[in-house]
Amino acid sequence: MGKTFRASRLPAHGAEPGWAALLPARTPTPELDRAFSADVVIIGAGFAGLAAATRLTQLDPGLSVSVIDADVVGNGASGRNSGFLIDLPHDISSGNFGADAATKSRNEITVARTAIQLYAGLANENGWNRDILDPSGKYSVAMTNAGTEHLTTYSSKLKALGEPHQLLGAVEIAEVTGTRSFKSGLFTPGAVMVQPVALVRNIADLFQGSVRLFERTPALSIETSSSGCKVKTPKGEVTADKVILATNGHAESFGFGSGELLHVFTYASLTEPFEPSLLGGLRKWGATPAAPMGTTVRRINGPGGDRILIRSRYSYHPNIKVGGGSMKSAAKLHDRKFADRFPDHRYLKMQYRWAGAMALTYNTVPLFGELEDRIFSACACNGIGGTKATAAGIATAELVVGHRSPLGEIFQAFDKPQKLPPRALVEVGARFNLKMREWRAGCE
Repeated sequence: MGKTFRASRLPAHGAEPGWAALLPARTPTPELDRAFSADVVIIGAGFAGLAAATRLTQLDPGLSVSVIDADVVGNGASGRNSGFLIDLPHDISSGNFGADAATKSRNEITVARTAIQLYAGLANENGWNRDILDPSGKYSVAMTNAGTEHLTTYSSKLKALGEPHQLLGAVEIAEVTGTRSFKSGLFTPGAVMVQPVALVRNIADLFQGSVRLFERTPALSIETSSSGCKVKTPKGEVTADKVILATNGHAESFGFGSGELLHVFTYASLTEPFEPSLLGGLRKWGATPAAPMGTTVRRINGPGGDRILIRSRYSYHPNIKVGGGSMKSAAKLHDRKFADRFPDHRYLKMQYRWAGAMALTYNTVPLFGELEDRIFSACACNGIGGTKATAAGIATAELVVGHRSPLGEIFQAFDKPQKLPPRALVEVGARFNLKMREWRAGCE
């Protein structure tokens, strides 16, 4: 007996991300305007969907794959992050570090580095420059003594894992950042910095032959039957043997993960360009905060000069859409965070501001696997989309074709997402929790 899953809403991403504004306007691939057939259809052309398509072609070059996206590649969540591909466990303030924690950390490292390896391989094969993908490592920075303690604790955990890193004092981190506002830093060499919109566009532009990409083609419904699946779009349809959902939180729009996904947005601002000589330190670097929910900072450069990116603030939006009030509140916070870190440059104005969606689960596991007959999911990034969403796409592709790997074993061992409390409680609890965690982060 077949089933039909209809989309209750379509993505609404809001203001264009600054990463896209810095690039030439994209000429999208044609939208789907007829009936089409494929072995696999992937809904979503972000980190997860593009990784799934890439991995499918690696495993079976003869497989026909259709990728559809409701928007233009790069306009979705994958183009709205800070551009960090972090290879190490993200939470640097977690508690005790016993055997179970060590195993979990090593699994997280495998997940992250598998994603990074995919992108590094594509960069090498296609001659991408470091403006797209830069294996530069990244910093964690502390604004307070408590932040320095977090970094010292994290350093001890990295030593236990045998991971290379370097603790930096105030003078050393000032030589990197060009500002004396940070008390300490920690450098890890395995992280990769990317221009996220350029990255996903370049991957999408590699598709040819057996892989077809259709932009501005939202999926309106998924129909299943004993003979396959049919994905209907406004002007056409794709018939396929299997479907991969790579829509992150919008899996819930089709009824999947209902009552299991938390829809959280984070926000970024990018300054106007400035003359590089106005700020000392390195011209390219990225730093995450010593405390979770703190402020991420990047310095990037281009033909027009250098810019500083600030990312901070998290807010809960169950309708997967951000309003103007949330953007204005985040903008005020960003201006203050920027001034705190670069007091001598507080005159710089923010030229671009945007928000990006994340999908979290209560027990921080992905919405992964075969959700219904022939429908597979690579969703719920849990806030680390650059690596976790990519790895989910890879693992889902391997599951679809029956390929076994260490990554696949990690994903298949994850628990299922836990059900959330009633929505009224979730709305109060999520907003309170985010506010409290932001408050605890303080100056960080």
